[in-house]
Amino acid sequence: MQRRTWPGQSLVSHLLTKGPELGLELVFVWNRDPARMAGSVPPSLQLQNLAAVGERHPDLVVEVAHPKIIHESGAQILRYANLLVGSPSALADPATEQQLLEASRRWDHAVFVARGALWGTEDIARLDAAGGLQSLRVTMATHPDGFRLEGALAAAHSTGPRTVLYEGPVRGLCPFAPRNSNTMAAAALAAPSLGFDRVIGVLVADLSLTDTHVVDVELSGPPGPTGRSFAVHTHRENPAEPGAVTGSATVTAFWRSLLGAAGPPSPGLGSRALQGVGLGRCCFCSCG
Repeated sequence: MQRRTWPGQSLVSHLLTKGPELGLELVFVWNRDPARMAGSVPPSLQLQNLAAVGERHPDLVVEVAHPKIIHESGAQILRYANLLVGSPSALADPATEQQLLEASRRWDHAVFVARGALWGTEDIARLDAAGGLQSLRVTMATHPDGFRLEGALAAAHSTGPRTVLYEGPVRGLCPFAPRNSNTMAAAALAAPSLGFDRVIGVLVADLSLTDTHVVDVELSGPPGPTGRSFAVHTHRENPAEPGAVTGSATVTAFWRSLLGAAGPPSPGLGSRALQGVGLGRCCFCSCG
């Protein structure tokens, strides 16, 4: 069986092959399982201890590992570099979000949030900033093998061809589906007027979606003069290897986010389009 390629491996490959011509230098890769770096990461770039990140003098650290890394090390990373968060479900925890905000201001480093599989991030943010966003609902559906559920949801089982495993505020989902709720978390960050408590997340197990992740985004504004409300519904089908947490198009989105985050930022926490080419030395936290 062919070994599955994870987002981290793809980004490392891009940085090693395309980085130099874009003014980007990969200075380290850290992995929760160091053995996974063998054969794909030059030994000189392998960082064994994440606490030693400052020794590599990064400008940007990219996390695509697990929300736990942001919980445990995000604030410390900001002491040395800007941080691109690829697991925004970590920010559903108010303490973690506050720690990152305080560290960003103290050390004058920025926190970026990759949009990942969220389609229309910029439009959501603009509508929210203009006061025109009243509701936002994000539904993520895929085969049950694509879920990595924890806690109360770990025992959830499909009861038919299509089963709703969770429907409610995104903040309540993130702790139990930390790797399957990042699209919803990105939506909550793009719409701060609603945030994690008022953006609704729906997680659906669909036995027919063996090689696809489907994300539906539904939003509405307040009623207009005629009583009708502005409304948008997007439907995104993302090819994915069976059992994979991340779809193929999302990996490309991470690369675009990295390029945008490598440009000159301003301190703070927010969700950005993160497009364009930036200059700097890039660092990277990987899940393998």
